[in-house]
Amino acid sequence: MNRARSSLMAMAALPLALAGCVTIRTVSDGVSRARIGETAMAGPVAVIPERVIEDSRCPAEVQCVWAGQVRIAARVDGAPTELTLGKPAGASGGTLTFTEVYPPKRKDAALYPDEYRFGFTFAR
Repeated sequence: MNRARSSLMAMAALPLALAGCVTIRTVSDGVSRARIGETAMAGPVAVIPERVIEDSRCPAEVQCVWAGQVRIAARVDGAPTELTLGKPAGASGGTLTFTEVYPPKRKDAALYPDEYRFGFTFAR
């Protein structure tokens, strides 16, 4: 009976032991990424996306005349700022660029705020 209990306890502890072995893959491509409410450090600049103002991107499976744009309200080094995808903005003596947004826009479904991921770069 003790042996069965020991085996059961070992099996129950296995997922906890393996959880420490999980590797989170990061990309070192120079892009700092964050969700709404998270902080991205793009060089010396702290960027916190707060909300999506506009997401007029063309869905992937649709042919559009205009590609659309994404605008977000963010805090850049604590100051409220509006950022537009692909348009550089001055920050901390350099240039902050809102470089990417994920996921792609879908044709038949709205994106929820917690689905968005934003990428930022900084250059002097």
